[in-house]
Amino acid sequence: MGETISVNGTQRSLPDDPRITLLDFLRRDLGLTGSKKGCDHGQCGACTVIVNGIRINSCLTLAAMHEGDSVTTIEGLGTPEAPSPLQRAFVDHDGFQCGYCTPGQICSATAMLEELANDWPSDASDDLEGKIEISGEEIRERMSGNLCRCGAYANIVAAIRDAATETSA
Repeated sequence: MGETISVNGTQRSLPDDPRITLLDFLRRDLGLTGSKKGCDHGQCGACTVIVNGIRINSCLTLAAMHEGDSVTTIEGLGTPEAPSPLQRAFVDHDGFQCGYCTPGQICSATAMLEELANDWPSDASDDLEGKIEISGEEIRERMSGNLCRCGAYANIVAAIRDAATETSA
């Protein structure tokens, strides 16, 4: 079968052309158009996906670099019929306006909640060791790589905080 990558739990063959970005592979070759091409320079976060549990900008990496990796896109997190807790919280808190950045925001926030659960400190953390408390400041710092040109930040932070308390309960 050649070189493969797991995308949303399904094994896929990597493209023959080693110059194709992970984002273009997901969108063009696999038809997974949830991840968006925003700036194509890694500055906006619209293309954020989760690779082996870590959030990355898929526009900045080549698909060929991810042989054997596990990639999760927005399509792998939930469906309209069965949304993930974060997807449900974004709807409940109106954490989107145009929706263009929303898939990247949700993928980033999903991985961020895992970082918090594992007590990975950020620049906003009071302590480098011990339990990291979720706060608006902590969320804003960790989500700073995901831009929302509509300015829905207050609702995005509220949605993430709500999902964090739901998953930790």
